[in-house]
Amino acid sequence: MAIIAVTYDNGEVFQHFGKTEMFKLYEIVDGKVVSERVIDNGGFGHGSLAGYLKDLNVSALICGGIGAGAINMLTSQGIKVFSGASGSADSAIDAYINGKMSDSNRCTCDHHEGAHECSCGKH
Repeated sequence: MAIIAVTYDNGEVFQHFGKTEMFKLYEIVDGKVVSERVIDNGGFGHGSLAGYLKDLNVSALICGGIGAGAINMLTSQGIKVFSGASGSADSAIDAYINGKMSDSNRCTCDHHEGAHECSCGKH
């Protein structure tokens, strides 16, 4: 069994991990979704989300944009990161189950604007 979290907003993969208000959790057994539920972020944001997801026994996260600091926090908790996803959350989990998504652990923080900087080195 594995529990996979997807950053979530109205059926879609939410594009800013640190500001997501919802996750859709999928329980996977033998390559099939056996349960799914939408939960709030527990009142946490950015770095605190890693511990929250770990407490929920999440083994992998699928998200849109994410910074290097958040990736480091998640991987230190044993959570694999699949970043750069977009579109339907259900389609993203199907891609994950079918092996069409790679464990990228890459910073995809293209959501930053103006003078805001991150630690990905892209700015």
